[in-house]
Amino acid sequence: MAASPKVYDRARLGKSESAHPEQEPSATTQSPTLRAARHGVVCLWGYGVKVFVRNGHLQLQDGVGRDRHEWRFARVGSGLKRLVVLTDSGFITLDALRWIYDRGAALLMLDRAGTVIASTGPEYGLDDARLRRAQALALQSGVGLQIARELIDRKVAGQERVARERLKDSTTADTIAKLRKALPEARTFEAVSLIESHAARHYWASWEGMPIPFVRSDLPRVPAHWLSFGSRKSLLSGSQRLASDPLNAILNYLSALVESEARLAVAAVGLDSGLGFIHFDTKGRASLANDIQEPVRAMAEDYVLGLISRFALKREWFQERTDGNCRLMAPFAARLSETAPMWRQAVSPISEWIAQKLWSTMKKGKNEPEPATRLTQQRKREAKGAAPLPAPVRTPVLENSCRECGAPIQPGSRHCYACSNLLSGAKERFIKSLPKAHVVTLGAAAQRLRAESQRRHYAELRKWKRSNQRITEEIYTKSIQPRLADVSYGAIAEILGVCPAYARDIQRGKRRPHARHWPRLGELVGFTGP
Repeated sequence: MAASPKVYDRARLGKSESAHPEQEPSATTQSPTLRAARHGVVCLWGYGVKVFVRNGHLQLQDGVGRDRHEWRFARVGSGLKRLVVLTDSGFITLDALRWIYDRGAALLMLDRAGTVIASTGPEYGLDDARLRRAQALALQSGVGLQIARELIDRKVAGQERVARERLKDSTTADTIAKLRKALPEARTFEAVSLIESHAARHYWASWEGMPIPFVRSDLPRVPAHWLSFGSRKSLLSGSQRLASDPLNAILNYLSALVESEARLAVAAVGLDSGLGFIHFDTKGRASLANDIQEPVRAMAEDYVLGLISRFALKREWFQERTDGNCRLMAPFAARLSETAPMWRQAVSPISEWIAQKLWSTMKKGKNEPEPATRLTQQRKREAKGAAPLPAPVRTPVLENSCRECGAPIQPGSRHCYACSNLLSGAKERFIKSLPKAHVVTLGAAAQRLRAESQRRHYAELRKWKRSNQRITEEIYTKSIQPRLADVSYGAIAEILGVCPAYARDIQRGKRRPHARHWPRLGELVGFTGP
């Protein structure tokens, strides 16, 4: 019989793609669970991915081999904003595309190496050829240079903030600040690019040698060059492509997420993603999306630095290919995909600002309104007296794990209980205390106390045997023990002369005292006899 589908918990990052692509997915034998999207994002990976509509619900299937996972989303209340696909094995139906479109969601197909394969989202109805013509002529009108200066200014300001606050490198931050002051005087695109390159050189130099934390138990399986950040340029390609260490692999994947959101934002405001102002026109490149991505890069880099400062990475989250290329494993990439709402919120005001800047240069009617701010709803908020921009999106948090053994732990902690005791020297202190403990527990004084205690117990036992106060086991079980819940375990400990922990177990019925104690307990609970 085929295995039934499992409900996949995205918080578990320990599973890896180890099955072979020729394995056939198991047939489903029960209906999938109705779910809500986590942070508005659902990520599919594995082999034989299926996206289709059944009975008005969007149904998703993914997984590896017989380990299949299924979801079912209703049209109302699903919270689905982004469907991220990390595989090229499977299918999506036309009615599923329409279902996603009608919900105002977007479909992203990404490569775990950091490449945007496809991105499609809802159209907001802003389609003005005059705006695209103004975009094409912006390089000659001077508006393109203004836009380029503003985007690079925001990028350099972000790099200065990261260097000062995250990297604690005030020297580099001051150098970047001086370069930023020269931006208003830049009169050509070449001058703007030169300032950007100088700032980037100082900025990434401050990253060099930064340790990359891994769980200590994984260190024997971690390549040596993975343990520190060398350069933003890959050792394999000489550029940012083909990352050779985990930190660059994470940066590349987040860069793909930001680019996909920028492409969607550019399409939503009615611009052409191929006509940029900083990046030259190139075949097959979304230059304007890359331009909008520049100010957000520092935000993504700040997120990565915060990530490695709070969490230790695991070896199973990364894969080293035969050529040395470091790739993210699908479960970890799926968790990083949950940051998509952050990047969507970051690129939306930038794309709307560029559209408004270009709109100001085109010919239009006297009373023609400015382009609508459908991405940020800025004008609607201002009309209602609210803040011009929405509240920041909550940053998704990864599952916290012990930095020594990798075991799951509570948020805010760095080590599990066992590793914490080991690191604090509790084991060594215990070993050193053994000789003294031997003297205390087996010395003459301890033997004398034990002998006195045994003589007292034997005397009480002989006295009980000579008395007629006998209570049967049935009477104690039915008439005395249930009433002990109404008295404190402190009173039980005092009347029997036992420790509080043992008295608590007696009260809860976990332990049964000797029969000679039953009459005393009967008097304590007010038992007068059968």
